[in-house]
Amino acid sequence: GSAPFSVAVGDFNSDTRLDIVVANADSNNTSILLGYGNGSFAEETRYSVGTSPTSIAVGDFNNDTRLDIVVANYDSNDTSVLLGYGNGSFAEQARYSVGTSPTSIAVGDFNNDARLDIVVVNRYSYAVSVLLGYGDGSFAKETRYSVGYDSQSVAVGNFNNDTQLDIVITNQESNDVSVLLGYGNGSFAKETRYSVGTYPQSVAVGDFNNDSRLDIVVANLRNDDVSVLLGYGDGSFAKETRYSVGSWPYSVAVGDFNNDTRLDIVVANLRNDDVSVLLGYGNGSFAKETRYSVGYGPRSAAVGDFNNDTRLDIVVADW
Repeated sequence: GSAPFSVAVGDFNSDTRLDIVVANADSNNTSILLGYGNGSFAEETRYSVGTSPTSIAVGDFNNDTRLDIVVANYDSNDTSVLLGYGNGSFAEQARYSVGTSPTSIAVGDFNNDARLDIVVVNRYSYAVSVLLGYGDGSFAKETRYSVGYDSQSVAVGNFNNDTQLDIVITNQESNDVSVLLGYGNGSFAKETRYSVGTYPQSVAVGDFNNDSRLDIVVANLRNDDVSVLLGYGDGSFAKETRYSVGSWPYSVAVGDFNNDTRLDIVVANLRNDDVSVLLGYGNGSFAKETRYSVGYGPRSAAVGDFNNDTRLDIVVADW
C-alpha cells in the first residue's frame, strides 16, 4: 500500500510457510503477502484499519490456533484487531481506543491467564496503554502507565527472571528508555529510566551475552548508532555501549544470521536506504556493521526464514 510503515511476520494460512503483513500509513490498510516457501510472495491482499497505521504485531487472540493481527492507528488514536481465519484471510477489524498518537504495539500475556494482551505506546500521552485480552479476540478497556514524553517504541520480555513479562519503551525527548516490571496480574511497577542515545527510535530484546538474562538494543535516530544495555537479570541494566550504524537508524530487530547460536542485530537506516547487520560475539559485544542496500526510506525490519532453508532472512518496509 501507500507509505508502508511497519512489517511483521507469521504463518497466516497454516501452510508452514512464513507470510508478511505490512501497515500502510497513507492508505489506512494492511497488506497480507502469502509466502510460497521459496523466498517469494503472492500479490498483496488488503484489509482496512484505522487512520495512519504505524505499527503492527501478530498473535493468536482468540485461542483458535490461527494467527491474528493488531495495528496501532496513529491518527485515530486506537488499535485495530483483525482475527484470522487460518487460510490467509481476515475478519473485519474491531477497534479499541488508546492514548494520543499510538506509535508502537506489542503482544504478550501480562496477567498469566494464557490469553494474549496488548501494549501500545502513546507518543503524546506520556503513557503506555495495556489492553488485557479475554481470549475470544476481544479486549478490556485500556489501563495506562506513565513513561517519558514522545515515546516511540515498545518491546516485551522477562527482565527480572520472575516468569512475568515486563516492557521497555523508548523516549525520544528525554533520550532514554523506560523499563516497567510486570507484576504478573496485568499491572506494572513504576518506570525506571536508562540513558541511551539521541532520539531513540526503536527497541528490541535478546540475550546478547548468553547469560540467560535479557538485554536491550536501541536504535538512536540522531546519533546514527545503536545502544546495547546488558541486563543483570534483576530488572536492571548496565550502562549502554554504542555501535555505529547508518544514517537515521529507524528500526532494529534481532536474530541469529550466521548460525553460530549468538544473536545478531539488523538495523534499517532511513537516510541511507540500506540495512546494517552487526554480528554478535556472544559476549554482549558486536562486530562492525555490514551494509546491504534496500528500497527507499526503510522504516521497519523484521526477521524470518522465508525459503525454509533454516537460515534467517530479513524483510524491510520501504517508505
